[in-house]
Amino acid sequence: MNKNMNNKKRMYTLCACILPLMICSGLVYSMFSLYMSQVLGAPKTQIGLIYMVGSLAGLVSGPYLGKLSDRLGRKPVILAAMASFVAIFLFYSVADGYLMVYPIQLLEGSAWVAIGAATTAYIADSVIAEERGWAMGVYQQTMSVGWVIGPAFGGFLSDVIGSRNTFLLGGVLVLVGFLLVVFLVKEPHNQKQQTTP
Repeated sequence: MNKNMNNKKRMYTLCACILPLMICSGLVYSMFSLYMSQVLGAPKTQIGLIYMVGSLAGLVSGPYLGKLSDRLGRKPVILAAMASFVAIFLFYSVADGYLMVYPIQLLEGSAWVAIGAATTAYIADSVIAEERGWAMGVYQQTMSVGWVIGPAFGGFLSDVIGSRNTFLLGGVLVLVGFLLVVFLVKEPHNQKQQTTP
């Protein structure tokens, strides 16, 4: 019982640590299309293609990044994905044309798949089989909270401080989450057993 409670605590800690990323994603994407159109001058067709490139990157890299989390552990992949998001939002803030967004989207699509695969695997490792559905629901709830808070402020901040500064703020939020993961999140016991030679 105590072991299961500790595992649940580990899962809740992870969800709290990735919440800044979820808030940031809602914050940024509430105004992302307008940013590409009004600031970077992207035609509507290009905006659609840019989103497609990100999804395509996730489609291609998904199984490999999931396997990487099996080999290296969940926490290293989560940290790598969050570090990637810090860089991604920094790159968005300094982009001077929509063509620059294509390679950023390649990285972003891969980072989303990486954090999704590693986080769900982490949670599966942290709870007993009978509670995995509930645990995944808590993770989805964390994502939903981020997308409730983020968009509520994204457009407002874009008006007040500008789109580029909103991206920078998003990068700072993700950096906070990254540091929380570094100091508070421990590799699940099951995964440590599997990855120990």
